[in-house]
Amino acid sequence: MNSTHNPGYPSHRFERQIPLIGPDGQKNLEDATVLIAGAGGLGSPAATYLALAGIGELIIVDDDIIQESNLNRQFLHAAGSVGLQKVYSAEATIHGLAPDTSIIAHSIRIDENSADRLVKDADIVIDALDNYESRFILHESAWNADVAFIHGAIEGFSGQLTSIIPGSSPCLSCLITAVPPSAKVPVIGATAGVIGSMQALEAIKYLTKSGTMISGRLLIWDGLSGRTEFLKIGKRNNCPVCEEGKDRK
Repeated sequence: MNSTHNPGYPSHRFERQIPLIGPDGQKNLEDATVLIAGAGGLGSPAATYLALAGIGELIIVDDDIIQESNLNRQFLHAAGSVGLQKVYSAEATIHGLAPDTSIIAHSIRIDENSADRLVKDADIVIDALDNYESRFILHESAWNADVAFIHGAIEGFSGQLTSIIPGSSPCLSCLITAVPPSAKVPVIGATAGVIGSMQALEAIKYLTKSGTMISGRLLIWDGLSGRTEFLKIGKRNNCPVCEEGKDRK
């Protein structure tokens, strides 16, 4: 935890959540730095609810600009923001909602040159990416740095989520053994809201040591049928990321 944050929150701002997480849990949130990888459909609810919960610092990373087709789900961005960089629109929106949360905005692509540097200051990573190549690179950097990684992905009316805790759960490469082909997928905005909110909740649970993480399990949510199921994630033999004895960077 980064103990340098000294947010000046109003005394009653968190009175509805402190009975659930305790004063120490609230302080953990205020001392935490969360990396939000992606300021789009998943990043919008994840960043918003983490800031509203009192996270001390958010690092938001996205190299994209806002397009009109984003607006059915990416509520960090207003209609008048089309054409602007997503990270700066997100920074302005979150500052208006939670002015005591520090925002560090990086309009850069997550790749092998940037991932380690981005992860090193974070207590936890929210995977709100729609690009599996960047997702795998960021995940490996987080794993090597012993930083928890909350994976989420959506398509249509459905989504999935798992929390990857280095040293105690299988990794993303155990779950997804090859990078899927890049494609623009259809999505209902509310689907992004459900999964992104659950990613925020997993981060809050992790930072406050509350409840049971969705770790070693993949949550699959089907919005059309209203069904949720869990699949056990097994360790992959000879996994290139998490195999025992693998040298970390």
